[in-house]
Amino acid sequence: MKILMLTPYLPYPLYSGGQIRTYNLLKHLSKKHSITLFSFIRNKSEVESVGKLKDFCQDVRVFMKRPPWSVTSLVLSAVSVYPLVVCMYLKNAIKEQIQKLVSSEHFDLIHAETFYVMPNIPKNSIPTILVEQTIEYLVYQHYTESVRFLPLKALMNFDVKKIRFWEETFWKRAKRVVAMSEPDKEEMKKIVPSLTVDLVPNGVDTVFFKMKKNRGHKNPTVLFVGNFKWLQNREAVEKLVSTIWPLIKKRLPFAKLWIVGRSPPQKVIEYSSHSIRVSENINDIRTAYYESDVLLAPIYGPGGTRYKILESMASGLPVVTTTTGIEGIGALHERDVLVNDDTVGMARETIRILTNKSLYYTIAKNSRRLVEQQFSWKEIAKRLDTIYEYAAYEKRS
Repeated sequence: MKILMLTPYLPYPLYSGGQIRTYNLLKHLSKKHSITLFSFIRNKSEVESVGKLKDFCQDVRVFMKRPPWSVTSLVLSAVSVYPLVVCMYLKNAIKEQIQKLVSSEHFDLIHAETFYVMPNIPKNSIPTILVEQTIEYLVYQHYTESVRFLPLKALMNFDVKKIRFWEETFWKRAKRVVAMSEPDKEEMKKIVPSLTVDLVPNGVDTVFFKMKKNRGHKNPTVLFVGNFKWLQNREAVEKLVSTIWPLIKKRLPFAKLWIVGRSPPQKVIEYSSHSIRVSENINDIRTAYYESDVLLAPIYGPGGTRYKILESMASGLPVVTTTTGIEGIGALHERDVLVNDDTVGMARETIRILTNKSLYYTIAKNSRRLVEQQFSWKEIAKRLDTIYEYAAYEKRS
């Protein structure tokens, strides 16, 4: 099939979960389909990465995304019907180019990654697949709850209402909607009962992430990995350092905590101490997984792609996390991972996995098997390809 794909980021380099997902799907889907990619970039230097995508795409076109707090974005959000997250991506240039393209070439399908790129698609008769990596209004609602300045909070709450309205509107406009997890699918169906929602979870490169060999260090390392542009990760690491880590350290005085993530705020950098190491840039993330003894992910907020949990499981590094952190993966407590929603319980489970060799090996082996069977990119791409076929068939019929 001939497919036009729109993404809110360039799928290379592989810095974020969304980039990892789209890049791997392009790699597999391009074996069967001809794909034209329209992507947004944050700075002009990203143009250098376009060549990395030419092996998978017939054509790649990039457009500059507006900064969220730019005057244009803020004014558009204030005077238009769209929320701020849409206004950052609202571009006449991309809409005009899509219009010319769909008028001159025959596309079987349009794949939109996230609802907030949808306003750039002109009216047409081509079936559109909308892929939602998370339910955006829930993410922004959670972020707004942390704001204390009441006038700003009121404005942000109004913007959240706009996000919910347009998110729901574009779900209804799409031929089919794709969710990442079962809870997201259930939430969408609860909001729009008639909605057709397919499930295509995230995946992991099981060839790139091999099973770690060195385990059970005498002085164990507890690992946290996350992109600090996400509020959920900043919240998680604050809870980890202030509440969970002291309990682990009391029981395992020689243990170390390793915090790894892009764009750490100054507060996170200042956590560095004799027992806590903070690393912003690592050339190869596998180093962190292979040199650590357990991944601890106290995630409580909605959203996020859970790549670090899948990568850790693929590497044979046991995971201790929350119900929210593991949602959509289908991993079972004490078989594939250890799950506890209480901070004291998370500390207890971390200590348990680090002091119980039999449990450690069982979790490591089972988690690796789970991602091999259900989360390889080859299998994930097959699921999406099936949805493509359904959408195209529905159009023909």
